[in-house]
This record gives sequence, structure tokens and C-alpha cells, in this order.
Amino acid sequence: MHQVSRLIQAAAALSQLLHDADVPHAFHGNVLTAVLSRAPLADEICCIVEGGAVHPFRRVRQACAGNEDLSVVPSPWSNRLHVKYQRLIPAIDIEILPAGEEGPRRLDGSTVMVVGRVPFLTVTEFIRAKIKAWSIRALERDAQDIVYAMSHYWNRVDLNRIPEQEMNDFASRFPAVAPSWEDLKRKYGMYVS
Repeated sequence: MHQVSRLIQAAAALSQLLHDADVPHAFHGNVLTAVLSRAPLADEICCIVEGGAVHPFRRVRQACAGNEDLSVVPSPWSNRLHVKYQRLIPAIDIEILPAGEEGPRRLDGSTVMVVGRVPFLTVTEFIRAKIKAWSIRALERDAQDIVYAMSHYWNRVDLNRIPEQEMNDFASRFPAVAPSWEDLKRKYGMYVS
């Protein structure tokens, strides 16, 4: 677990480099629910990076080249890339994910919101990514993030972007989210059973 302020400091440093290199990006992970709920600790932060003509990992490596505070750590055996923010001890590890893998393919004003100078996925895209991850991994951490985001921000969610069957399954397993899920469907004029 890390202090949220430290994660935001690391995210802001990486974001500035990516912004300067014109690389569309957004942060994701339970750091967002921690920021929104003003929780002091979080343990998950990743950065979704859009590719374009060049692979997202290459864009990140190029943006971070020569920076003393951020080092790029490839994991070739798992096809993953991590960036370590070394200005803090212990260092903060941020996993880099290609856009479309976990999150939207395009990162723009409809999929990204800025919270405290740091771009994050919108609540809709955050829930969408978390519900997809929960459907595969069934991690309690993902479930807690979905419950929090839906319970507090359901009225900001675009129902058309949420996978309905997976969310129905989730709501049946986690009754705390059922009222907000039903309210969202009602808002969009869907039949609520």
C-alpha cells in the first residue's frame, strides 16, 4: 500500500513527460477510488497509453528517455512495461497498458477526466475496465472499486459503455451495487426487473 499523495506525485511526473511528448494517456486503478473517496492509501496504479503509428510501450520509453526520476522496466516474459518513479523511497511502480487492452481504444475528452492535474479514465470507463477485469480475475479489490464507483457516481455513468450481462452478474453477486445499477437502467429507460 502507498500513500495516495505519493501515487499522485508519481502519476503527475509521468503524465507531464507523456503530455510533453503528445502521448494520449490516462491513469487507472484503485488509486482513482482512493482519490474520489479521499482515502489515504491505495495499492494499484497503471497508465493506459494510446499507440497510434508506434507501439504504446515505445512511446513511453521515448518519453522517459534520459529522465532521472522515471526509469522504464520491461518485462519481456509477460509482455508488460513498468515505469518506476524513483524520486520517492520506496519507488512507485506504474504498469503501462496499451489502450484497448484494459480501457478504451481512444483516450480523449469523452473517456478521460482530469482530477488534480492528472488524467484518469472517466467513471464510466473505469467501471467498464474494472467489470471486465472482475469478470476474468474475480478479485475482491476490483469488486470494491466497482461497488464504490457505482454507489457514489452511478448518475455519471454512460450505460451504453457498460457490458450489461457482466454487470447483471456482478449485481447478483454484490447486492450493494444493485440499487445503483437499477437506478442507472431506469435513467436510460430500460426495463427494470
